[in-house]
Amino acid sequence: MTAGPEAPGSFFGRRKGKALRAGQSERVEHMLPQLRVPIPAGGAAEIPMSGCTPLIDPRKLFSAPPAEVWLESGFGGGEHLAHQARSHPDIGFIGVEPFVNGVAKLLGAIADERLSNIRIWDDDATQLLPVLTPASLDRVYILYPDPWPKRRQRKRRFVSDETLAALARVMRPGAELRFATDIDDYAGWVLARIARSPDFAWEATAPGDWRCSWPGWPSTRYEQKARREGRSSAYLTFRRL
Repeated sequence: MTAGPEAPGSFFGRRKGKALRAGQSERVEHMLPQLRVPIPAGGAAEIPMSGCTPLIDPRKLFSAPPAEVWLESGFGGGEHLAHQARSHPDIGFIGVEPFVNGVAKLLGAIADERLSNIRIWDDDATQLLPVLTPASLDRVYILYPDPWPKRRQRKRRFVSDETLAALARVMRPGAELRFATDIDDYAGWVLARIARSPDFAWEATAPGDWRCSWPGWPSTRYEQKARREGRSSAYLTFRRL
């Protein structure tokens, strides 16, 4: 994507936390290459040009064509993504998470539950979005992203004018963009950018439309931590125009 006024360097901090256990390391070594979306680590910038940049149809990543494809950017430990995958076996899921410990946890759930409808991109989402075919995603989740609270850090927030434009390209008309945060400032930041986007609309008409979680929502560990610390969450749903 072309750099814009809000273009960040990366949306995440560290890539690895505690040392992986032996079983986790084995899954990362052997399972992840089989489930990784097949693009170079540099994304579209490192794909050879032959007249035009080849794009990836996410439906073709799965052995059986899914009814829809949903993407979760920044899946953390994968609790929500695994829940959705087991609840919707007819849907194909792409999970994006650069943090290897979180990827290892999700791989454990995939192995234990034999979830065959998940594919993974273990790097920055801005490397993945440009290589997906247009209008190929039916839903996108952005759940509790890093708020980068300091003013000088805010350019690193995932939701920006540029990212919304990139998401709009790969989401079909009518697709949902679901965003959750426990940081009021970030909720306001997102709403301001949605309001000036020509591609998305916020269809909320009453407080319950953003104070209540979505149907079938499995509470995440980040949400539980926020509640323990006295913070409520906003659940914002936007529609691709």
